[in-house]
Amino acid sequence: MLNGASPMRLNQGYNARSKKKSTGTVAAIKTTVCGLLMYLAFHCCSAQLKTIDQRVDSVLKLMTLEEKVGQMNQYNGPWAATGPLTNDDKLVDQVKEGKVGSMLNVTGAARTRELQQLALQSRLKIPLLFGQDVIHGYRTTFPIPLAEAASWDLPAIERSARIAAIEASAAGVHWTFAPMVDISRDPRWGRVMEGAGEDPYLGAQIAAARVKGFQGKGLGNTDAVMACAKHFAAYGAAVGGRDYNSVDMSLRQLWETYLPPFEAAAKAGVATFMNAFNDLNGIPATGNAYLQRNVLKGKWNFKGFVVSDWGSVGEMIEHGFVQNNYEAARAAVNAGSDMDMESRSYIQHLATLVRQGKVKMSVVDDAVRRILRKKFEMGLFDNPYKFSNEAREKQQWNNTEHIGAARDMAKKSIVLLKNEKQLLPLSKKIKTLALIGPFIKAKTDNLGFWSYDWPDDTARIVSVWDGVKNKLSNDTKLLYARGCNINDTSTVAFAEAIAIAQQADVVVIQVGEARDMSGEAKSRSSIRLPGVQEDLIKALQATGKPIVVMINAGRPLVFNWVADNVPAILYTWWLGTEAGNAIADVLFGDYNPSAKLPMSFPLTEGQIPIYYNHYNTGRPAAGDSDRFYRSAYIDLSLYPRYAFGYGLSYASFTYNNFKVDKSFRKDGKLQVSVTVSNTGDYDGEETVQLYTRDVSASVVRPVKELKHFQKVFLKKGEHKDVHFTLTKADLSFYNDQLQQVFEPGDFKVFTGGSSDKVLEARFSISK
Repeated sequence: MLNGASPMRLNQGYNARSKKKSTGTVAAIKTTVCGLLMYLAFHCCSAQLKTIDQRVDSVLKLMTLEEKVGQMNQYNGPWAATGPLTNDDKLVDQVKEGKVGSMLNVTGAARTRELQQLALQSRLKIPLLFGQDVIHGYRTTFPIPLAEAASWDLPAIERSARIAAIEASAAGVHWTFAPMVDISRDPRWGRVMEGAGEDPYLGAQIAAARVKGFQGKGLGNTDAVMACAKHFAAYGAAVGGRDYNSVDMSLRQLWETYLPPFEAAAKAGVATFMNAFNDLNGIPATGNAYLQRNVLKGKWNFKGFVVSDWGSVGEMIEHGFVQNNYEAARAAVNAGSDMDMESRSYIQHLATLVRQGKVKMSVVDDAVRRILRKKFEMGLFDNPYKFSNEAREKQQWNNTEHIGAARDMAKKSIVLLKNEKQLLPLSKKIKTLALIGPFIKAKTDNLGFWSYDWPDDTARIVSVWDGVKNKLSNDTKLLYARGCNINDTSTVAFAEAIAIAQQADVVVIQVGEARDMSGEAKSRSSIRLPGVQEDLIKALQATGKPIVVMINAGRPLVFNWVADNVPAILYTWWLGTEAGNAIADVLFGDYNPSAKLPMSFPLTEGQIPIYYNHYNTGRPAAGDSDRFYRSAYIDLSLYPRYAFGYGLSYASFTYNNFKVDKSFRKDGKLQVSVTVSNTGDYDGEETVQLYTRDVSASVVRPVKELKHFQKVFLKKGEHKDVHFTLTKADLSFYNDQLQQVFEPGDFKVFTGGSSDKVLEARFSISK
């Protein structure tokens, strides 16, 4: 779904539309005597029924086929879209007739109450679900999900989702279309910004954390929203990194790499799944019975419901999988898609398909049961307006605790990529500091894609300029020059920037992508710094002044000249509302950076896809000099610019005393330990990573696989023993029959601060 206009503007648009309707429109459809009697009978019985399933069945028995299909129909709010507009002048009437089960892009306590009142004019008074793309914050914007993943801090990530749920639910939202848990190994794909990177284990841990954060203590609490694991499945493997493109892979790769985060979300109790735009091995995900019936609702026993992505039911026509919306509705519902988001295939054709015997009533009933069950779990039948509380919305509108959490998450997401001669942290007593670049005074570009624009953003969002100014005293002279715009081809403003830099003790320059350069439908064939930004850095470097480069982006970028020549680099992603304060915390050492990369950064697009957990070949190269009939490039390094798990600190950490049990104990566990020491001059936090390799198996295994990690805080001079436990489940894999098996044999185990710099040991498990 595409990024929409701000909720504030959307609501104003709805008001304009509503005024065109006479007051009589709201009261035009009166409840019939029969309908009222059924409604009263249902509610009297509901109070006596013990289980939600019994209550669901009691509603289902009262429903006509058309009303059932209505529950499977989701419309966008009638003022703006996050996909191609499909406005319907009869929307209000359809809501009042019970032909709409859910709406998206409807926010605000007053607005959701108004639309819920329309739904309660329907014959059975079944409440609406309101869904919204709350991806990395609602009122308070947190770092983009890929940046949060760089923190490797699961409690902080869960807290971020928890706060987003608190704020969104206070605005009448029941359901967020997050988390996106797609694994991706291709940074050209714009939606990498929305996920957790390339690793299935890290991705699974983050998926579970975000589900728990969104859903809190359980559905039905007024500060919890239904989470949605998306996009099911393998969307992140789109060919060529081109959004919406085909995906072609073995089922074993699907199970090994792309399904684990979805399974983790299901085990964490995620309320809903969203299927993907792509086809998988020739079958569109929306019409893929293997994914939805066999895996999700079968093997995993998922009890929630599946929603299509925007228009994806109808888009199966363009895929060439069906001829028209009639066939699309049949294919999608039979495959297990329970709710149609905005293609209108179900509302137009599903009742006919049932009457013609081409879709079983039991299939429709199963889908409707799943949807109604969530409405009961949310408590909407008992109180349809429980989330439409304007007092609670106002209370959460500017929550200072949430602002503090956003700053904490943002500083934990910043990755220190380079720090020659300990240029960072900067002294707060610095005399003259030059801040240069198109992002220094930026506000909304700090939010990134999938964020909300509020009227008071200029006052709320902290720019880098403001953050640094807040940090330093008046004794420091701050200088500023823009240097260039984000996508400039002109260097005319370089002269001013160079003159400013020459007056400074240190130059900090911030470059990168605009907020709409990464995200849905934002694939890029070249992932270099846009425009003349790199040329600006070269010009400033030529002044001889110490240079710190900060890079704003929604994906890994290629910036080799900068990496080779500039002494200090911070990867600052898009950090949200508190970006400037968090960056200042790191620049001046009030926070010691601890983030680690969740994706490999390529040297050039020619290496893509590049990822750490690849298979070996029969002719593996030992290094870049080993190219004679080897699996290597003749003109390019084998290795990424920055490896998965890489990230520096102002502290220095060493690893030694690596101990591994030689075999499993009687309890089926194998113990691993390593001593980690802080040998630097600063207190700091290290993410200790544990990888394994199955040396010889019935199918080839990756050269490394992340199995566990721990974040350890060490004061300078301190050391700690870090312990891990490996089990047979950690060493199991899917064989060529898609059976999850454990095979005894020889294994390697690795530990370190990144995937490429590790200690190594071996152990064997006898048969």
